[in-house]
Amino acid sequence: MPGDRLTAEERRRIAEGVSAGLTYAEIARRLGRPRSTVTREIARNGGPHGYLAARAQQATSWRARRRRRAPHTGVPAAHAGDTPTVREFEERFVAMMIESGMAPMTAKVFAALFISEGGSLTTAELVRHLQVSPATISHAIRWLELREMVTREREARRMRYVVDVDVWYRTWSASARSMAMWAATARHGAGIFGTGTPTGDRLHTTSQFFELLGHDMAQAAEHWRQALSMQRRR
Repeated sequence: MPGDRLTAEERRRIAEGVSAGLTYAEIARRLGRPRSTVTREIARNGGPHGYLAARAQQATSWRARRRRRAPHTGVPAAHAGDTPTVREFEERFVAMMIESGMAPMTAKVFAALFISEGGSLTTAELVRHLQVSPATISHAIRWLELREMVTREREARRMRYVVDVDVWYRTWSASARSMAMWAATARHGAGIFGTGTPTGDRLHTTSQFFELLGHDMAQAAEHWRQALSMQRRR
């Protein structure tokens, strides 16, 4: 059971658990599943405030069809260095992410996954492509997983790392939740120091900024989800 894919019935029970305010650990216990399975399932399908069983089932079916259309063949030919333009784009993609603050090796791992034909690679494929150790790949993957940029799927005895079409929705939604946390914490601090004090005023202004930013980000993510859902139905 733990290695099997979630069923539509299990997703319905997850949605009920989320609505009832149960912890991920409690939901997992009731399903007989690892907590990590429930955590990843909710994170990649709208988060705790947007998880819907039907939508999650539809998205999973769509991802499965997409993978069948693009079978795994290891590192694609485009990575072999035969096409300078592709190699140059990969280097430019990596440079852009490094400039935006991502660690160099993490950027290389994400770029390799993102532009691979199937949107997924194994550790062995990443090691061959990047010429680094499995430990180096593992470190980069952990960073990407924490930010919901990469998910993992077991494939026989090996693990496959996946970047799917929902990656930006998940990371953007996570950023929106982070903005909400900033706003709430700053608002709490403003109440403690008092808005009539320099510190309180600074915290109050900060809370307003992050509240507005988080609201706009959440709206943008929802608009994107709706647009993507319409594309999938066509």
